[in-house]
Amino acid sequence: MLQIAPSILSADFAHLAQDIEKVAGAADLLHLDIMDGRFVPNITMGPMVVEAVRKATDLPLDVHMMIVEPDRYVSEFRKAGADMISVHVEACPHLERTVGLIHEVGALAGVAINPATPVEVLVDILPELDYVLVMSVNPGFGGQAFWPRALDKLRRVVSLRGDRARPLIEVDGGINAETAPQAREAGAEILVAGSYVFGATDPVERIKILRRD
Repeated sequence: MLQIAPSILSADFAHLAQDIEKVAGAADLLHLDIMDGRFVPNITMGPMVVEAVRKATDLPLDVHMMIVEPDRYVSEFRKAGADMISVHVEACPHLERTVGLIHEVGALAGVAINPATPVEVLVDILPELDYVLVMSVNPGFGGQAFWPRALDKLRRVVSLRGDRARPLIEVDGGINAETAPQAREAGAEILVAGSYVFGATDPVERIKILRRD
């Protein structure tokens, strides 16, 4: 079943609760991008913002940690309200241990891969994951154009998963009315959309468009 995850990085932070309320009845979960200015050049939010979002909605919170040393903060983000936590394979020298830590604190565990990272790095960890996040842009900034080669990467993750129901396959970056059907056809089951949703006058209508067959 397709899930839509609006990314609050593109919301109006001066009216964050109102923006969340606008999509609450149409979205399946909310995506929160955590950036540290080291793994990626931008700096965004920390556990306090996640906690504020948690108070504003009952939707599951999908926390995407684009940070170095994510093990240090997994517990904090879980306590703040994260239901799903993904870390980057490029930032985790002991990935199996990090995934285990996410499960230990009671969250679903995901692993994200950058555009230049081959999906084959996931082979040994795949059975332990709840979801895989394929980046269709280089992480660090919102509003970037979709990277077409991500479609092949999605198909390769589907092939690696085989006939298992998990991990779910998520895609993030440049998702809009044109790219969403392509990503779905390639195997994406969770679509993260930021500016396409929150940059619209009617974000709910944009979510409906993303769901269309």
